Formats: sequence, C-alpha cells, structure tokens
Amino acid sequence: MLTPMTTTYRCPADGARAPVDAAPWCCPRCGGPWDLDFDAGSVQLAALPHRVDSLWRYAEALPLGPPSAGLGEGRTPLVALTPSVSAKLDFLMPTLSFKDRGAVMLVELARRLGPERVRRVIADSSGNAGTAVAAYCARAGLPCVVYVPEATSPKKTEQIRAHGARLERVAGDREATALAARAAADEPGTFYASHVHNPYFLHGTKTYVYELWEEYGGRLPETLALPVGNGTLLLGAALAVAELYGNGLIGERPALVAVQAEAVSPLATAFHAGADDLPPRRETATATAPTLAEGIAIPRPPRARQILRAVRDSGGTFLTVTENQLRAAQRDLAARGLFVEPTGVACWAAMSGWTDGPAVVPLCGAGAKTGLSA
Repeated sequence: MLTPMTTTYRCPADGARAPVDAAPWCCPRCGGPWDLDFDAGSVQLAALPHRVDSLWRYAEALPLGPPSAGLGEGRTPLVALTPSVSAKLDFLMPTLSFKDRGAVMLVELARRLGPERVRRVIADSSGNAGTAVAAYCARAGLPCVVYVPEATSPKKTEQIRAHGARLERVAGDREATALAARAAADEPGTFYASHVHNPYFLHGTKTYVYELWEEYGGRLPETLALPVGNGTLLLGAALAVAELYGNGLIGERPALVAVQAEAVSPLATAFHAGADDLPPRRETATATAPTLAEGIAIPRPPRARQILRAVRDSGGTFLTVTENQLRAAQRDLAARGLFVEPTGVACWAAMSGWTDGPAVVPLCGAGAKTGLSA
C-alpha cells in the first residue's frame, strides 16, 4: 500500500488532484503531466555514511521506500575533467544510463499498486528510458511493452528485448512514439510508466543532486549543466535544489544551465526569446532535424513551461551544441577513458571551456548503447 502522504497527484497547470492509486496517467482536465503532493523530509549529512550505498540512502526525501526489486542504482562516481568542471558518471548505472534513477521509482509504484490494477507496464522512449523500465520490470516480474521510434539504435532495442519486454517500433519520430504509447495507456490493467507525465520519475532523478550535495560535503557547485529534451533530469535537479534549500541544507542555489542540440532546440529558442512556454502547435508541423543526440530530440516537451521557469528562477541559461561539437566531445571523452553516447556528451560539449567557477556535467548514457559517432 502507498503511505497517505504520497497518494495525491496535482496538475501544475489547473490544480486538479487525483489519488495515486486511482488516477489516470495524465490530468483529465488538460491532459498535462502530474506533479506530486509530497513534502520531502530533511536528510542529515551525518547519518549517511552508515546507510545503504544506493540512491535509497536519501529515504527521507523519497516518496517510496526501498524497492523489493532494485539493482543497486545510484551513487555514481564524480571525476574532475578540468579545474572548473567535474563529470558525474551516470552512464555507470545498472542499465548504463541515468534513467535508472526514475525507472526504479515508476516500476516500484506499479508493483505496489498490485496485480488487480496493473497487469502490464508500457513505456515510450528513444531507447534509454525504455531499457531502464524493461530491466526493472524484469526484476519485478511485471510484463512490459516499450514503444520506440523506428530509427532507435539497434543496440538499445537489443537491450530492451534482452530484458524480456515486447518492443513496438513506431514509424516517425519521438513525438509519434509518445502518441502511440499514450493511445494504449488507457487500456484496462495498464500502468503507463511515463518518464514525462509521472512525477515519481522526477523524484528519482532528483537523487542526482542529493548525491552531489553529499559528495560536496553539504553544499552544491555553483553551476549544474543538464541536458534537456523532456527535461526529466533538469526538473529533478530543480526539485532537489528546492528541497535542500527549503530544509536549510544549502545556503545558495546553483544556476541551472540547460543544454540542447542545436538541431532540435525549441526550449532554447523560447528561452532566449523571453517566452514562458512554447508557441502554439502549428497546423502543419515541420519535420524534426536529425541529430546525434537522439535522446534529447524532443520538439514539444510536455513540461516546457516548468523547464523554462526552473532555468530562469535559478539564474541559469540555455546553451546549444552543434553536431560537430557532439562528435568532438564524444571523442575527447573517449580519449580521457570515458566512452559516452552522443546524447550523454552534450553538456561536456557545451561546458568544456567553462572557467567561471565549479560546475558539474552529467555523462548520461554509455557509448556501448550507440557506438562512436561518424
């Protein structure tokens, strides 16, 4: 059973509320993503050395207790790349991407809802989130279906199948894939493990910042650079910063620097135009330009307004990187002993020359998932 304090979803757009154990996958009024009514407790730094060596060590801040089917997720290394920039190696997670942080929360929620409500789990993904959901479903014994774009890396689809999930390839881009999954999400007995619409995923990704806070001895670096497609890592980071600050555990908030591929950068464009949201959808949408950073090639992220506000409120900004910068960054990291996929190097591509104070970039996905970019 879910504890009483974690049983309510809240729509950030219109204020609608619904109990977690009976809610539709999105707000029934506006169709937007949910937030979670949850007051994070204060994590005491002095208590951490004696706790489990995973993200579950931050129990007071998490809306679910430790899972029965975890994989030791979290606590990834932090290494210096330059005197000013360090990298957190989230590609060393169990399924080789940071998405494990949120996927374990979603699958544990599905398991706790019980077989009378959940007979199968579905997810949509450009690869990494679907792989993570498939792996944790396999661990939990839950049937899983993963929708991916037809151009998804064969190495990622092989990994999804290896975990026993049924793979559904969708003609078109990432947005078409999400639409296909959402069409199936209302079928009886289905739990939609949406890393975009379900806020439990964000409460998993926020542990990225809790780990940095612990690593830095109870403070945070001045700048956090974060890749942004659907924005799940950035919004999780913003959530953690708000919790740490609200509980008096940090005295200053870091600036959030959001990084997008230049080829698909709707949020960067909106931010620099001073907009609070993306412009209304056009009757005839233009095709998404190809990019090596497939994991952040999202033309219309559902949480766009929240992402833009989080970056502005932090005093941060948006940066974009070219395809040549992505290629160069991947090869540069490989020469340093770190083989990371093109999406995962986006922040290093943007921040490699940074000298303005301590900053951290995440290396989000292993190079073995896609290979070396041509």
